[in-house]
Amino acid sequence: MARILAAVALLAALPAQADIVTPNRTIRAKELIAPTDLVQEPGEMPGVYAHPAEVVGYEARVTLYPGRPIRAGDVVPPAIVDRNDLVSLVFVQSGLTITADGRALGRGAVGDTIRVMNLASRTTLSGRIMADGRIEVD
Repeated sequence: MARILAAVALLAALPAQADIVTPNRTIRAKELIAPTDLVQEPGEMPGVYAHPAEVVGYEARVTLYPGRPIRAGDVVPPAIVDRNDLVSLVFVQSGLTITADGRALGRGAVGDTIRVMNLASRTTLSGRIMADGRIEVD
């Protein structure tokens, strides 16, 4: 029992060791991050990712350099709508649904609000990107 208590006391006295995630190659902005792009290194730093699974499939918001930890603001969900893409505009209210063709004036991921232009009227609107790529206008 004394050995167990001594071991627990020794472990409690040691500093907690965490890991940090760094790229193993230069990852350009707007590039998707793959599992083979990341390395897990020993270290402890607040505000950085500790597990590769937390960033795989995300998109780099800025250029990521090898050996530098990936911070929380460095990655974003992948964009599904790019600037100048042709999109479907959807307006839904009180059971009425109106659809129109539009052009994206911005780039974004699911849930982002971007500006779009109605191709028929040339009116600029704002809308939220839905999971299927359609834009729900206000």
